[in-house]
Amino acid sequence: MATKKLGTLIREARTDAGLTQEQLAKKVKGASASDISKAERGEKELTQDQLKQIAKATGVTQKSLLDAAKSGKKTGSSSSSSSSSSSAAKTSMKVTATEKKLVEAYRKADSEAKKTAMKILKGQGGESVVEGLLSSALSALTGGKREMPEGEDTIELPVEE
Repeated sequence: MATKKLGTLIREARTDAGLTQEQLAKKVKGASASDISKAERGEKELTQDQLKQIAKATGVTQKSLLDAAKSGKKTGSSSSSSSSSSSAAKTSMKVTATEKKLVEAYRKADSEAKKTAMKILKGQGGESVVEGLLSSALSALTGGKREMPEGEDTIELPVEE
């Protein structure tokens, strides 16, 4: 039987990427929405290739999914099914200072901003996505107004050092 740790990791990656089980299944060759559901519950083992496709589609590292799959095979089914799902999906990796800032900003963002950021990072953000993002940023900087203050053509942004 597949591991629940891996299933939890797949579910969190999928939901963080804003994908339904059906949408993810369309991106994974040979997997149906039912297969994704079973894998998330720890009832189905996916192939390494399918795990790599899930990682690519959801933006998580392939290593995190493959390591979770390997640890599940060594120990059988997870014996810590009562542990919280957030601790089951924790992994560590080295990141740059910029990557850390991106992760922190992503975690603070609302679901719409997360979806927009993912589209941009995946190269799916056309002009309308970028304009929407800039509009949101301008709104935040101008106290809810969607226009520049009258007589101004620039806004000074605070810079953290």
